[in-house]
Amino acid sequence: MDEQEPGFAQSVETALATTRSVRRRLDLERPIPRAELLRCIDVAVQAPVSMAGENWRFLIVTESGPRDAIAGVYGGILEELMLARGEEMPAKHVALTENLRRMPAMIFVCALGRPRSAEAAAQLAWYGSILPAAWSLMVSLRARGIGSTWTTLLASRVDEVRALLGMPDDVQPTVMLPCAYTKGAVLRRADRASASSVTFLDAWGAPV
Repeated sequence: MDEQEPGFAQSVETALATTRSVRRRLDLERPIPRAELLRCIDVAVQAPVSMAGENWRFLIVTESGPRDAIAGVYGGILEELMLARGEEMPAKHVALTENLRRMPAMIFVCALGRPRSAEAAAQLAWYGSILPAAWSLMVSLRARGIGSTWTTLLASRVDEVRALLGMPDDVQPTVMLPCAYTKGAVLRRADRASASSVTFLDAWGAPV
C-alpha cells in the first residue's frame, strides 16, 4: 500500500490506537515462529533515536527454564509492590502472573551502556533511543495478531535478571514484552481524555 493512500494512514492509526496490553485471551499453546518475531524487531529498529544512537539489543526467551525463572522474579516483585502499597493485586495482574511462565516468548529490549549522568536531560536522551523501539515492537506484534504487555518491573532487580539470562554488566534491560497470539481478544480504542482536554496552545493552561 502506498504511504500516501488514505487507507495506509487509517491502518497505521488503527494499529497505534488499538495496541493494548493483553494479559488474557491469549493462545498460550501456539508457538510464535522465530521469523515473525524477527520481522517485528526489524520494524522496531526503524524507530527514531536520540543521543545514545542505535544501542538497542533484543533478547528473545522461549525455553521453559529461563521463562519460569523470570516469571518467578516478576511475580515476587509484584507481590512486594502490592504489599508495600497495602493493596490487593488487580485481576489483570493476577492474570499476567499466572500466564507469564506459559507465554510462548518473552522479548527483552535492552540497551548497551548507561546514561552519562542522573540528570533528567541525560536520562531522557539515553532512554529516548530505546523506548521508541520498544513501543514500535509492541505495535508491530499487535499488527501480526500477537498480544503483548508493557512491563518494566524487572528493572528493579536488574542484577538478578542479568544473572538468569547471561547478560553482561554493561547491558541494561529496560522493557520486557511477554508475547502470545491473541485468542478472542478484542482490541479497540481505550476510553481516554480527548486531545483538546490535555493540550494547551502557546502557553501552559491556554486552551487550544
